[in-house]
Amino acid sequence: MSEERKVTETGAGATRRARAARAACGGLAGLIAGFCALAVAELVAAAVRPEAGPVAAVGGAVIDRTPPAVKDFAVRNFGTDDKLVLELGILALLALFAVAVGLLALRHRRAGAAAVLVFGVIGAVAAAGRPGGGALDALPSLVGALVAAGALYGLAGRLSPAAPPRAGRPGGLLDRRGFVVAAGATAVASAGAGLLGRRLTSAVQAGAAESRRDLVLPEPDSPAPALPRGVDLRLRGLSPFVTPNKDFYRIDTALVVPRLDAGAWRLRIHGKGVRTPLTLGLRDLLRRETVERDITLTCVSNEVGGPYVGHARWLGVRLADLLREAGVRPPSEGGPADQLVARSVDGMTIGTPVEDVMDGRDALLAFGMNGEPLPFAHGFPVRMVVPGLYGYVSACKWIEDIELTTFDAHDAYWVRRSWARRAPVKTQARIDTPRPFASPKAGTVPVAGVAWAQHRGILRVEVRVDGGPWQPARLAAPGSRDTWRQWVWEWPATPGGHTLEVRATDGTGAVQTGRRTGTLPDGATGRHSVVVDVS
Repeated sequence: MSEERKVTETGAGATRRARAARAACGGLAGLIAGFCALAVAELVAAAVRPEAGPVAAVGGAVIDRTPPAVKDFAVRNFGTDDKLVLELGILALLALFAVAVGLLALRHRRAGAAAVLVFGVIGAVAAAGRPGGGALDALPSLVGALVAAGALYGLAGRLSPAAPPRAGRPGGLLDRRGFVVAAGATAVASAGAGLLGRRLTSAVQAGAAESRRDLVLPEPDSPAPALPRGVDLRLRGLSPFVTPNKDFYRIDTALVVPRLDAGAWRLRIHGKGVRTPLTLGLRDLLRRETVERDITLTCVSNEVGGPYVGHARWLGVRLADLLREAGVRPPSEGGPADQLVARSVDGMTIGTPVEDVMDGRDALLAFGMNGEPLPFAHGFPVRMVVPGLYGYVSACKWIEDIELTTFDAHDAYWVRRSWARRAPVKTQARIDTPRPFASPKAGTVPVAGVAWAQHRGILRVEVRVDGGPWQPARLAAPGSRDTWRQWVWEWPATPGGHTLEVRATDGTGAVQTGRRTGTLPDGATGRHSVVVDVS
């Protein structure tokens, strides 16, 4: 091989390596610019509100536009981690977009910077268009995009060819030292902005946390009736009668949990048929007659045998008393409003039948849960709790507004997404133990679980094996018609594979249907079953 050919091939190889290095640096520049956008946006969001950050805003917009079937799939497969999966997905897509924009900026610096600005506009529109959003919510995404566009433009400039090609030396050598210095400085500055944003947000949230710590719950004027002995069977593998706050299910659309200062919180009651509009603070509620009740809550997204049901002892004030004080009459008494629309600070709307709230059941504006102030994730400082209705038509967290209206005049958030306007809880029973595909030993095996039919109560639970005759289970002592009820059946298990099935009968004598349906539009039906292999 001639010396000239060796030089040529060596130069070609060096050129390819230089181009690959330049492309890698371009992708890195895009990632750094994306990190810069998020960090600066977080700093600005600390001054606006955390929910206005681009990830939360875009994620919220995705949730708002997600078809019910997809939403059910996410809840079914990811459970309460569905929001984390969504956020990670958004960050992954943002990283891919950032790399692509960085590569674009290598050839067209202005086009790359413009692409960053376009992405910022998308985040701004998503933030401003969210329920409860406003013009200020657009600032974090816009400011973050402007700074990131400038950063990318500058970093891409460092990747311009430093010298023309000449014999024995490839063209387009990078100013690597300059790029590394600029990229490092940008990354450090971005990290500093993000850290400052987090500290500012934490400072604001610390005030809310302090207001929760300082809240002393009053002794209830109407205590919960004493629970009878035997309400909790205390069997291994069986859900406890009272669900600890840390284990209570959480299903909502808030990617950022609102943290409200109890002293600044206000609730407004107004609308159709309201003779005297009310504006109340938490102290106003605490001075009223307080009511303590045991109430089981269920999410409409709970599949047959699913985990999204829990029981707690709630403390609050009767919502019906406040409505009557405002001059509200239920439709059965000639009132013009048949729907109560509760609004959360994050813009969520929950539509509840006025008749159900005012029919004598213990519908509460709750501020206590299992002996402590509401956790932030469950609605602190105040939320709605209405026994007998699925949460999406009753359990408004972080409530700040109640408007009396009609079902004809307004569709709440979930109703606009194909869910039913009215959704009483359906009778369900669940087998907690043995677990699916368990391998118990032959002999007496306790089959146990919980059953619920809030505001009707549970009259009977039955179990059958392999489609055989129904056998009556032993029921735990009843809490109330608004609570779930534990049950157990002593099964004389024989070796082999078996299918266990359960059904409940509610307090009206109606037997739980065996017809299997999905959760849409008003809750799942069908009987829970598990397959086990007895050894």
